[in-house]
Amino acid sequence: MPSPARVAVLASGGGSNLQALVDRFHGRPDAAARVELVVGGRAGIGALERAARAGIDQVVLDGRALGAVVFAQRLLEELEVHGIDLVVLAGWLQLVPAEVVARFRGRMLNVHPALLPAFGGHGMYGGRVHRAVIASGARVSGATVHLVDDRYDEGRIIAQWPVPVLPGDTPETLAARVLAVEHRVLPLAVEAVASGISEEVFADPAAFELVSAPAPADASILAILCVPSSPDAPAGD
Repeated sequence: MPSPARVAVLASGGGSNLQALVDRFHGRPDAAARVELVVGGRAGIGALERAARAGIDQVVLDGRALGAVVFAQRLLEELEVHGIDLVVLAGWLQLVPAEVVARFRGRMLNVHPALLPAFGGHGMYGGRVHRAVIASGARVSGATVHLVDDRYDEGRIIAQWPVPVLPGDTPETLAARVLAVEHRVLPLAVEAVASGISEEVFADPAAFELVSAPAPADASILAILCVPSSPDAPAGD
């Protein structure tokens, strides 16, 4: 049985997506991945508390306080020391340094609370995204998992799942509906990419079918998420 891919999660908030990954992978002898490191964007956040409870190594790296050069160096050092195979951005609010993106090209994922390329880009995160969706009159939003490049939210899409925008929705009610889907889609996307890493190939991005179900079942997601078996498969942009 191949060893699970070693995952680092970068988080700036409560860490509920981190918890979804821990719940999916930890304690399973056949797990494709395991979270080995949590990097917090600031001290005292819920993600670091969740990591501590799960026995996961954690470190605080605030790029704004450290400066771009030192931040990049420290982040690379932590990822290398922990032997990280796959990086997941889960509520991470800082631009990842270009040298880190290059080192983990095709092996860094982000979850975004909308259906990219709509409602993405610099400054579009959290409540800002949901307010923009409601203000636009859109009837559908959702969650996107995509590869990370050196521009906000422009990497190739791995997976998407929509949720309805209901009459009377507020940013808070829409956020809760989207977050529930993030908790289902992100672990399965990580599992698919991690399985590719264990076979020395990377996942070929595949879009989810657009359906109205606000809480997709694992089986329905896995049925349409494909991981290539060919070593010639592209690693992504």
